[in-house]
Amino acid sequence: MKLWEKCVLFGLFCAALFSMLGFTAQCESIPGEVLRLHILANSDSDADQALKLRVRDRLLEENGSLMDGVTTREEAIQAVRDALPELCKAAQDEVLAAGYTYPVKAELVEMYFPTRQYDNVTLPAGRYQALRVTIGEGAGHNWWCVLFPALCLPAAQDSASLDDVLSSGELDVVQGGYEVKFKAVELYEQFRGWVENW
Repeated sequence: MKLWEKCVLFGLFCAALFSMLGFTAQCESIPGEVLRLHILANSDSDADQALKLRVRDRLLEENGSLMDGVTTREEAIQAVRDALPELCKAAQDEVLAAGYTYPVKAELVEMYFPTRQYDNVTLPAGRYQALRVTIGEGAGHNWWCVLFPALCLPAAQDSASLDDVLSSGELDVVQGGYEVKFKAVELYEQFRGWVENW
């Protein structure tokens, strides 16, 4: 390969790298604006997966107003923190009503999520604050959504929307369908997590 070809390839590589830096910065700021809901089933059996969905429906139905008037992630976290006993009780009641004796745990956690799509919104990989509800062993497939902004609580009124919470650049990221770049960000986040835990 000739020197000028190597220079052109190097220039293209640098251009691609620099275009990713801005995108990665936008992706890294999104977790600080969002609160997620994460429900873990006891196992992957059909019965436990159906139970997980019953618990989900109960939580969404009973707590549809949980984010009413909430305009920041900090307010959302506080609303969830204040409601943790009721959230846990509602989930436990649903488990018992279905005829199971699994324990239920509800907690606020910071956890890693891979890139996920919810309707027309794709959230990049990263560490997010989440309300995690664990049913029994929590060894089954999970269900997730976005509590704040209230994407999975349609009854929430006067709460912030994505447009209110995210910058225009962040909105472009979550609504723009950047599959290749999201995979690159996901790999970067996995590597970063590995380094932090090393």
